[in-house]
Amino acid sequence: MSDHDEGRLTFPDLPRMELDELLGQLVERAQEVIGTQGRLRGLLRASRMVTSDLALPTLLRRIAEAARDLLGARYAALGVIAPGGRQLAEFVHTGMDPETVALVGRLPEGKGLLGALIDDPRPIRLSRIADDLRSSGFPDHHPPMNSFLGVPILVRGVVFGNLYLTECEHGGFTAEDEELALALAATAGQAIDNARLYETARKQQEWLRASAVVSRELLGSGPERALALIAEYTRDLADADLVTVLRPAGEDRLRVEVAVGAHAEDVIGLEAPADRTLSGRVFRSGQPHLGSWEDHPDQEPAVASRVNVDAVLVVPLTGAQEINGVLTAARVPGRPRFTAEDLEMAAGFATQASVSIEIADARAEQHQNELYEERDQIAAELHEQVIQRVYAVSLSLQTVIGLAKAPTVAQRVRAAVRDLDGVIAHVQDAVRRLDAADSAHRPGVRERIEEVLADVTAEHRLSVSTRFAGKLDVIGSGELADDLIVVLRDTLGLIVRHAAATAVDLVLTCTEEQVSLVMEHHGGGDLRRGDIAEWPAVAERARHRGGAAELDDRAVRWSVPLR
Repeated sequence: MSDHDEGRLTFPDLPRMELDELLGQLVERAQEVIGTQGRLRGLLRASRMVTSDLALPTLLRRIAEAARDLLGARYAALGVIAPGGRQLAEFVHTGMDPETVALVGRLPEGKGLLGALIDDPRPIRLSRIADDLRSSGFPDHHPPMNSFLGVPILVRGVVFGNLYLTECEHGGFTAEDEELALALAATAGQAIDNARLYETARKQQEWLRASAVVSRELLGSGPERALALIAEYTRDLADADLVTVLRPAGEDRLRVEVAVGAHAEDVIGLEAPADRTLSGRVFRSGQPHLGSWEDHPDQEPAVASRVNVDAVLVVPLTGAQEINGVLTAARVPGRPRFTAEDLEMAAGFATQASVSIEIADARAEQHQNELYEERDQIAAELHEQVIQRVYAVSLSLQTVIGLAKAPTVAQRVRAAVRDLDGVIAHVQDAVRRLDAADSAHRPGVRERIEEVLADVTAEHRLSVSTRFAGKLDVIGSGELADDLIVVLRDTLGLIVRHAAATAVDLVLTCTEEQVSLVMEHHGGGDLRRGDIAEWPAVAERARHRGGAAELDDRAVRWSVPLR
């Protein structure tokens, strides 16, 4: 060994190899830590993406997209389990182009490997789908798929659906991928729960608005129009294809009084025995029903004999004293069933609407009784005071005839007596007509308008300037007058609520051709902004009569033809 070699620091070969190995392991683990941190950051990004929206359809798609990006999958999907728990009610997918989707055709229904997760909601991780006995294969034109990862999504401890991922871009899915998928599924479950709570609150608000509109309708027109509104709102809010209102038609039968939606004209007037229908069972028991016609083939809905329906929702129109009828909502085959939430909201709406109808009927009956009492009082006063006094004057004049010396005077007195007898006969005939009248006197249009204005101005401290042009008599006292009063009340209400108005200019113009109503507000709001629940009903009344309704930021214009 030279002097130069003696001055160098050397290591034995074996320890040096061990040190290199340790350094390599440290580098490898550092890379794993960096990779893990990256995936955790990806999980946080995916979680933020999932929790950023409260609209459930958008949220479901975002969950699938976030899972696909996080786990490096080529395809991802989210299957929502149907209420029965045996198949998929909805299948949201991402990664497949529209052309391929069109070629594949029908979406999965929850059979094969997808159904295995429904039957046993535990994670499934496969390196090759075809090797698993639970796989039922793919339809024609379906892209090839090998690696698979499926995890359940739980909402409040109940399986809401499953998250499916296929074709891992870095080989096969790992145990770490499974843990990430489960973590994302947990976040998704919380986000779905929040979205469902938000949707429930929104629907409840819409049902309450509908109840308020029906109640206002009853103030201006009869129960018939209110029943039609009940059916229309139920169709829209429950997303039904056909809605009917059935009322008793004798002791053991129900009759379809109102129908709205698909094939409504085929079921109007249809009668069905109460003892062999779901509607009859609900009418007699007072208990709402939720399900499918196929579940009760021996008790088909009253509409099923005419229209092909599947999912049904039946609620009683329960008033304060009795059940006044039945409200049914139906969906055609292939559509999802109604939920317990749909049933609860529809039942509450039907009950409130039924009570409002009873109150309106009671108020109308009370008004009728008051009119009868007033008519009796007028008849009594006419008989006791007017007729008796005129008859007394007639007798006095007959006495004067005998005392009159001039023939012309006697002749004039006789003529006066005959006139008085005619007056007596006329008054007696009027009394008889009052006694025989069978319908209440309806106030004029001007009086009804002033009544509405008095109610609204007192309630909202609103100043209303009115101007009538033309003869209001052309409106009459029938359905047109009823429509006008309801439109007036609803329009004033929406102006107060949505324009923050303190003053309104009202112009009612009547010609031989049409009736037009214009209301311009002096408020700071814009009538075109926001969700105006009253406007569709206002516009529909104009369209129904061949007229038009317009809404801008400052005014409402409503007109209908008279011929």
